[in-house]
Amino acid sequence: MRGLVFLLLTMTALSANAQQIPQYSQWTAHQLALNPAHAGIKKCIDVHALYRNQWVGMADSPTSGFFTASIPLKTKQTKLFSPRHGLALRFEGDRAGMFNTNRLNLGYAAHFNFTTETRLSLGVYAGVVNFGFDHSRAVTLQNDESVMREATVLRPDAHFGAWWNGKNYYIGLMINQLIPTKWNVGSTSQFRFHTAINGGYKFAVNNDFAIIPHFMLRMPIVSKMNADLIVNFDYRNQINLGLGYRTTDAILFNVGFKINEQFALNYSFDLNVSGLSHISKHTHEVGVSFITCRPEKKGTNNCSLFD
Repeated sequence: MRGLVFLLLTMTALSANAQQIPQYSQWTAHQLALNPAHAGIKKCIDVHALYRNQWVGMADSPTSGFFTASIPLKTKQTKLFSPRHGLALRFEGDRAGMFNTNRLNLGYAAHFNFTTETRLSLGVYAGVVNFGFDHSRAVTLQNDESVMREATVLRPDAHFGAWWNGKNYYIGLMINQLIPTKWNVGSTSQFRFHTAINGGYKFAVNNDFAIIPHFMLRMPIVSKMNADLIVNFDYRNQINLGLGYRTTDAILFNVGFKINEQFALNYSFDLNVSGLSHISKHTHEVGVSFITCRPEKKGTNNCSLFD
């Protein structure tokens, strides 16, 4: 019989199996990190990076982050239904205790305009995922070679995304981890499908102010569904304040502002209301973005939700 692993290791392994896709509070500002259909959706270079420190103050608390870059291959559409194309690069890292997961993906998307304001985008991410286990941080009740040796697994990785948007609304579909991947550290676990949908609508109050409610519904196979409900208050596309709630998990506070027309900075604070709130109350996120597009209408909220 294999060695009995400490409760901490068991709980961490179960957590890694149940929640294999990192969740972010700033996803409304960094859609390409979630959905490959955003590859080249803007008619310019679009770069994003984010770092998340979850459950601050807890030993070995999870940390995660990503870097994404998008570039269009064809910026002009000569007629409706003639697709534009885009490419993307995504690197994502996630660490929780003695477990870490890193993904490197290349993305492709095609964008079809059905009218001058409505668009369907379909995209894929393909690459590799590396799952690692740091045995030096594991504690067991008795020696077990299957646990006490370093474990690293490198496997193919693929994700699918779809996106539909009009001038002031959007809805997206994400199907993650299309290739089932098994790994073994004391017991066998597996990366599984994770499906999510999100959407939003922009209500322009006037030329200066807009209110944008968003939702995200996550539907993993091996754990319960959860949802984000976020309302962003936007001033002239320059300053953004957000308030949200993640079911059974946290109250979300977001603030973002443009340093200039190309650079933007975002900060998020999650107030933990889950069963772990007595251990840690806080989660922090910092995100930055750079875009080479210049808005046609500077400092106004009459523009579309997406370029």
